[in-house]
Amino acid sequence: MQLTSNESSSLTSPYRLFMAAMTLAAHLAAGLNLFAVSPLLPLAIEDYGISRAEAGLLVSLPLLMGAALGIPGGMLVTRIGIRRAYLLGWIAMALLALSAVVPNFYTLLVLRLAYGVGLSLVIITTGPLLMRWFRPKEMLVMNALNHVILTLGVSLSVAGAIPLAELMGWKTTLTAFAGVGVLGAIVWNIAPKDQAKGHAGTDYQPAGISWREVGSVLRSRAVALMVAADAGVLFQYTALTGWLPTFFNEERGFALSQAGLLTSILPFIGMFAVLLGGALPLRFDSFRGIWVVSGLMAGLGGLGAFLFSLPAAIYISVMVLGIGSWLYVPTLLTMPMRMPGTTPDRVAMVYGSFMTFSGIAMFVSPIMVGALRDASGSFLPGFAICAAASWTLLMAGLLLPRESGAADTRQTPAPIDNVR
Repeated sequence: MQLTSNESSSLTSPYRLFMAAMTLAAHLAAGLNLFAVSPLLPLAIEDYGISRAEAGLLVSLPLLMGAALGIPGGMLVTRIGIRRAYLLGWIAMALLALSAVVPNFYTLLVLRLAYGVGLSLVIITTGPLLMRWFRPKEMLVMNALNHVILTLGVSLSVAGAIPLAELMGWKTTLTAFAGVGVLGAIVWNIAPKDQAKGHAGTDYQPAGISWREVGSVLRSRAVALMVAADAGVLFQYTALTGWLPTFFNEERGFALSQAGLLTSILPFIGMFAVLLGGALPLRFDSFRGIWVVSGLMAGLGGLGAFLFSLPAAIYISVMVLGIGSWLYVPTLLTMPMRMPGTTPDRVAMVYGSFMTFSGIAMFVSPIMVGALRDASGSFLPGFAICAAASWTLLMAGLLLPRESGAADTRQTPAPIDNVR
């Protein structure tokens, strides 16, 4: 396929470095603030005099907000465009910088809800932005790096929250973690824009998308399989990440510190699995093969994590689970950009669908496992349901259309400057 002059200029533009830096920074800001409040909940409970259930809303409601805004957020991106949507996402995340001066719990909760809005918009807009500025193989690399940096942000904030709180107070710590969001909002807003080369998608004319078109996107076999696969894996991953420390302590006799350290393998090894998931398609020509391997590892590792009793077998299972739960992610995020007839509007809607269905899965699964544990006296029923859900990734890999593969990464991105 021949490149048009406008496509060629955008693919060689120095602004691509700026775009790469901004997407990485946005995912760092998202990761730093995703669970930063979790270690600080005891301090919030003491300071505000709230219940544990109320404090838990600071963690769970932003995820629910992101899920609720997934599909509507995708529609918003198609109406206001990439640049404005990304700016709104930055601003919404930056509002957490006000945490140090909030007068009460409910104001802080509002700021956390705003963060959920920003998280949703940033994730949804990243797809069309990468499609606009990067070559197909580079999209794989950027998707991998974005998720590595997001996971790194989560790890840094969870590990550093308490030490920082001891130095500056817990609310000021939340403000400090929001600093990347503030800086990003300022830079994104004032950075010079090259109209000829379409900086930040300024030459992309958003036309909006109707609910009927949303339904058409979701009815696509490939999209339905992608949505189901991601939701199924995250249904298991979130529940196990939340409850395995308690399970290991109560059912396997591990000390809490050992149980927490063992569970922390999941996000840690996930960073390397995401990088591997971005590198493998550059060498091999099958996205479907990566999904099959990832699905097998997620399914078997999840079962082993709670069925085995020997410590060595548990450690191996958790490592396999961590790899399987992250290996497929770069291809998942790249496939919507490589589908036949794709446009930035459709990519935004697919990403919005990921946010909605996977977000609901992440919100529901820990609650379900906890409720079944209270009702039955065992974690096994809830864990078994979660393990069954994770096999959707393997099934999706087997059922994906053959054109949904790495061969697509050799194609030139479809021109989007004239997408209506």
